Amino acid sequence: MTDALTLEMQDYWALALWGLKIWLYLIVAFIMVPAMFGFSLGISETYMTILVKTLEWATLKIQKANAEDRAVKASASNGLIQRDHGSMEKELEELRRSRPKPTVGGDFTLSDCFYFCRRGIESIVEDEVTQRFTSEELVSWNLLTRTNNDFQYISMKLTLVYGLGVFVRYCILAPLRITLACIGLSWLVIGTSAVGLLPNSRIKFWLSEWVHVMCYRICARGLSATIHYHNRENKPKKGGICVANHTSPIDIVILCNDGCYAMVGQVHGGLMGVLQRAMVRSCPHVWFERAEMKDRHLVTKRLRDHVNDKTKLPILIFPEGTCINNTSVMMFKKGSFEIGGTIYPVAIKYDPKFGDAFWNSSKYSMINYLLRMMTSWALVCNVWYLPAMHQQEGEDAVQFANRVKSAIAHQGGLLDLQWDGGLKRAKVKDSFKEQQQKQYSSMVVGDDASSSD
Repeated sequence: MTDALTLEMQDYWALALWGLKIWLYLIVAFIMVPAMFGFSLGISETYMTILVKTLEWATLKIQKANAEDRAVKASASNGLIQRDHGSMEKELEELRRSRPKPTVGGDFTLSDCFYFCRRGIESIVEDEVTQRFTSEELVSWNLLTRTNNDFQYISMKLTLVYGLGVFVRYCILAPLRITLACIGLSWLVIGTSAVGLLPNSRIKFWLSEWVHVMCYRICARGLSATIHYHNRENKPKKGGICVANHTSPIDIVILCNDGCYAMVGQVHGGLMGVLQRAMVRSCPHVWFERAEMKDRHLVTKRLRDHVNDKTKLPILIFPEGTCINNTSVMMFKKGSFEIGGTIYPVAIKYDPKFGDAFWNSSKYSMINYLLRMMTSWALVCNVWYLPAMHQQEGEDAVQFANRVKSAIAHQGGLLDLQWDGGLKRAKVKDSFKEQQQKQYSSMVVGDDASSSD
């Protein structure tokens, strides 16, 4: 009896091992090898075609079931509050238009209270900042439960399609994507460590770039990424700085599929630390210790030294400093624009219909976020390379940063906001409040009184 049970277990493990080998062979032959050399066998294209048609069919079903409710949601998604985006002076002048302005000094009218009440209510209902740190609202449901909390039963066909989608995403796509991610990261550590043993030469640098791009392409295939690159003639060149809007840590995978970059960041421990130490052996990435990150002059010097060496890869920086929800571009930190190198702006825009690429780091851990991405339908995005930009004469770092930010926002169809992304975890500085108070004070008591302060 025991011998029969042992033989049965051996047969079971032999069958499981055989199935695992077949699984890995298929992944290597149909996904990894094409990814390594940058071509496709058409599997991803076929999958995306079926997916698009399925989502279009589901959308039509929902629209037919409740057309009026769909119209309300569509209008709500465009914004509850319609702001004029005018200055305080102009809006108060509009309220005071029926009252003549005094010839000397400032003025106060009771109607000013209506302006501040309206602005306060607007901020309570829908402010411009905190909504940038939550998932982007969708006009139509994309058969992902986490993107529509109000889904109700529509029809048996739609419910069956949703159930089939859950099976495909969690039982087929998720294991495949996790396998590819593990292989891609393992190859990145092994490949960069092996290349790092070679003496510095053109062959070493070429191999380093090839290993980096190859591993990132494997990881991108693991997310079913469909990336459309535009204006490749403007791609960042060596000795420059690539700046882009930031939605997700996957932004790095998206950009590195089309070229190799030198990363900038803080030294980490654990798995991230293993990756950092392996990568820096083959490529001059710029990693800082926690204490060094606080030394602004040291950071600037190391980055400037890197940029001045025209043989080194362009630096990839996300000046927002945090992830924004794919609808806007928030304030760029000026440090990247004080170095003095050529700036290569890049705009990244994800298609939310196939999955929510935004990483809400206040709500989800990195592992949780990656699992959510691996159980989404796909990752579809557009990348625009903008012409190189240089700091103009008489333009300071803040003005230069704002000009680059505006160009990225315009190209990507994103809102251009002046707020600091650090407000995700911090309160508004008192200096901003005092600035508004002084501005209104000068209108009430006159410019002479404010200048005497």
